[in-house]
Amino acid sequence: MYDKRELIEPNRMQPGLFEAPAETVTIEQVILYALGDFQSRGKVLVNRELAFDRLRGAFLRAFARFGMEEPADDHVADKMRTLGIKVAEIPSFVAKHPYRVSTPAAVSENARRIFTSLNDKASNPLNRDNI
Repeated sequence: MYDKRELIEPNRMQPGLFEAPAETVTIEQVILYALGDFQSRGKVLVNRELAFDRLRGAFLRAFARFGMEEPADDHVADKMRTLGIKVAEIPSFVAKHPYRVSTPAAVSENARRIFTSLNDKASNPLNRDNI
């Protein structure tokens, strides 16, 4: 008889209800992953001011991928500022998510590199972590 956990993931145990997942990432890494995801879809990130709403889908996908709850917009905006991204607050009657975001080229390239490396690691069939 097989243990149910072996059927889900053969060589790794699934975390229990009160256990942290094996892969832990910071919110900054998730934000960079989201920005890389945004670029991977053919969208231009550098040298333009984007509404926070435009990036929201990428943020939602990134937080879901890492199993994190989505933090409040102001928390994400503060973390983006610490990464060197220019975040301007606009009046709340203008937009539901009242921020405009301008990403420098260096941060954009770092985001693209993080997104690519994490996806290559996850999709590589020879990676022993995926077995």
